[in-house]
Amino acid sequence: MAWPTSRGAPGAPPARPSLERTVLPDLRTRPVTELPGVGPKVAAALGELGVGSLADLVSHYPARHEDLSNVKTIAELRVGEKATVVGRVVGLRGVGRPVRGRAPGLSVQLYDGTGYIPAVVWGRGWLANQLVPDTRVLVSGEVQRRYGIQLAARSVEIVDDPETDGDNAHAGRFVPVYPSNSGINARRLRTLIHRALDEVGRLLDPLPAEVVARQGLPSLHDAVHEVHFPTSRGHLNRAMRRLIFHELFVLQTGLAARKARVEASETGRSHRGDGGLLNPYVKGLPFGLTGAQERVIEETLADLRSERPMRRLVQGDVGSGKTVVAVAALLSVVEAGGQGALMAPTEVLAEQHYLSISGALAELPVNVVLLTGSQTAAERREALEAVKGGEAHVVVGTHALIQKGVEFRDLALVVVDEQHRFGVGQRTVFKEKGVTPDTLVMTATPIPRTLSLTLYGDLEVSVIDELPPGRQPVETEMVAASEREGAYEAVREELAAGRQAYVICPLVEESEALEDVRAAEELHEELSGEVYPDRRVGLLHGRMAAQEKREVMGAFRAGEIEVLVATTVVEVGVDVPNASAIVIEGAERFGLSQLHQLRGRVCRGLHPPKCFLVADPKTEDSRERLEALCEHQDGFKLSEVDLAIRGEGTLFGARQSGIPDLKVAKLLRDIEVLVEARREAFDLVAGDPRLRSPAHRPLRREVRELLGADVEWLFRE
Repeated sequence: MAWPTSRGAPGAPPARPSLERTVLPDLRTRPVTELPGVGPKVAAALGELGVGSLADLVSHYPARHEDLSNVKTIAELRVGEKATVVGRVVGLRGVGRPVRGRAPGLSVQLYDGTGYIPAVVWGRGWLANQLVPDTRVLVSGEVQRRYGIQLAARSVEIVDDPETDGDNAHAGRFVPVYPSNSGINARRLRTLIHRALDEVGRLLDPLPAEVVARQGLPSLHDAVHEVHFPTSRGHLNRAMRRLIFHELFVLQTGLAARKARVEASETGRSHRGDGGLLNPYVKGLPFGLTGAQERVIEETLADLRSERPMRRLVQGDVGSGKTVVAVAALLSVVEAGGQGALMAPTEVLAEQHYLSISGALAELPVNVVLLTGSQTAAERREALEAVKGGEAHVVVGTHALIQKGVEFRDLALVVVDEQHRFGVGQRTVFKEKGVTPDTLVMTATPIPRTLSLTLYGDLEVSVIDELPPGRQPVETEMVAASEREGAYEAVREELAAGRQAYVICPLVEESEALEDVRAAEELHEELSGEVYPDRRVGLLHGRMAAQEKREVMGAFRAGEIEVLVATTVVEVGVDVPNASAIVIEGAERFGLSQLHQLRGRVCRGLHPPKCFLVADPKTEDSRERLEALCEHQDGFKLSEVDLAIRGEGTLFGARQSGIPDLKVAKLLRDIEVLVEARREAFDLVAGDPRLRSPAHRPLRREVRELLGADVEWLFRE
C-alpha cells in the first residue's frame, strides 16, 4: 500500500502547504505558548509532562492507540475479558473512601444504545469535573462481577461525537492516548498536538535520503503525523519503525563520530609478539581454552597488531575465564618489548589478581609487580623504580597506577577490570605521561547485547559466551528471614565435609558506611558466638586496613578461616575454590547483577555449590528478581530479566555515560532495528567523520541535540 501523501487526522483539513522546511531542533526555541489556547495554566500542566517547546509537543508521542473499529457494545461484554467501549455518561457518583492519601473512586454510569454499565475509576477524582451528563467517552478495562457487572477502568478518554462535531483529531478508527495529568486531559492534548503539527508545516528529514530509501522508511514528516493520527494499523507500524530507527540511528551516529575522533586523535602502534611467552603460558594451563576464549584472544591480538589504539570491551559471565584473555594480551605486549598494567577496583581484587597472575607466570621470565595505595613507603619505592626502569613487565594495582609519581618506561597496554569504564579522564592522564596505551576493559557484569551496542557504542565488544567444561550450576534457594536457621544448617553440613562458606551482610546505603561495618561486626559476633561457636569465623569489610584485609583473605584461601563474614568487598573476582556455599542476608536489598556476582564466588570448585538468599521481599519487582536468580544461571539472561523489570530509563539515569534516555525505542524489543541503525551510522561516519558534508548538516544538528556537550567538538573548526 502506498504511503498517503496528505497528513492529518482522518477527515481533518490537510496540514497547511509550506515551502519552508522546519528542523525539529529549531522548534526547541519556540515555546508552546505560541499556540492559540496555551496560556500560563495549560503551559504549566504541559511542563509537568516535560513539554515546554513545540518540539517537545510534536514528539510527545501516544502511549498507545485505541482502535475504535474494535470497540465492543455493552451488550457484548463478558466477565473476565479486557474490552473497550464507547458510551455516553448518564450518571456519576463517588465510591469508596480515601486510603493512604489516594482519592476516592468514581463510578461512571455509561449507556451506548445496547445497555448500561458502571465504569469504576480510582485515583483520578479530577475527572468528576469533566464527566458531565451526555459526555461521550471511550473506556478501556476489565469486565468484573462485583455487586453486579462493572468495568474496572484502566483508562477513560473523552472523545468527540462524529455525528455532531464532524471527524477531527478525536474521532476516526484510531484514537491516540497520551500521557496526561490533572491539568490537561488527553482530549486537550490531541487538540494541541494537531494544532502544532499544522503550525510547524513540513518537517525536514535529517536522515540521508539514501539511508531512508535503503531501509524502506517513510519520511520523518509523514511518520510523525501518522504516529499521532494513524490512518491504518499498517501505516502506524511503519511510522513507529521509522521513529525507532531514527532515534537509534542518530544515537549511533554520535557514538560512531566520537569513536572516529578518538581513533584520529590517538596514535597507536603495532605490538607483534613472537609467542615466546604466550604459547608456554597457554600450554601450561591446567585446562584447555574454550572456543569463546580462543576467539576473544584472537580478536584482542589482532587489535594489538593493528596500528590503531585498541579500545575493546570483553564481557564474560562469572567464571568464564576473562583473566586468561587479559594475561594473553599482557604477555603479547611484553613479548614485543612493552609493559602491561592491570587496574582493579579494590585492593582485595588487585591482590587476588597479583597472586593468581604471578603464580601462573612463575615459570616464565616475566616480572609481575603489585602497586597499591596502602603499601609501605619502602614497598612503594621499590615498585615505582621497577616500573620506571622497565624491570616490571606487568604491573597490577588499583587507581594508584595512574597517580602522580608513577612513570612507566614503555606502557603498551592497560587492562581495566570491572566497575571502571576506562574514560576520557584516565586516557588524558596516560597522554600526559607521554603514552597512548591500548585498552582492554573487562566486565563480569553481563550486559544485554542491545545495551553493549549502545552504552559501549564507541568500543569494540567481545563476548565470552561459553563457560569452561565442568563448571557446576549453583543451587539457589530463597529463604524467608524467619527460616534462616535452615540455610545455616545446610552450611554446617558443608563445613563438616571440609569445605568453606561466605556469609554476606545486608547492603546499606554508601552514605552509611559505618553502619555497613557495624552490621558486619554484629553478624560476625552472632555467627561466631551462637551459630558456629566450634568453627573459625572470619570478618572482612571495606573499612579494615589493607594489611588486615590481606591477612584475612590469606587465611581464608589457606583454609584457616572456615566461614567468612563479609560485605560486598568480595563481590568481584575473589577466588577460593574450596568455598562451596554462600548465604546472602537481606538479599532483597541487592540488585540482580550484584547477587549474581556474589553467587559466582562459589562456582569455582569441585563440589556442588549452594546459594541461600535470605530475604523478605516487600515489592513484586524485588520478588521477581530473586525468583529469576533461583531460576537462571546465565548472567546474560539475568541481565535481560533485570532490564525488563527495571526498565531502560534507569540504566541511562547516570549521565556520565553520555547516553540519553530513549523516547520510542526499547532496546530489548528493537535489537534488529538497532543493529541496522548501527551499521548504517558507522558506514556513514566512515566516509564523513565530522558530518561536514552539506547533506549531513541537519543530521549533525540532531546528533548535537541528542548528545549535547558530549559532541560539541563536532561544531568546532
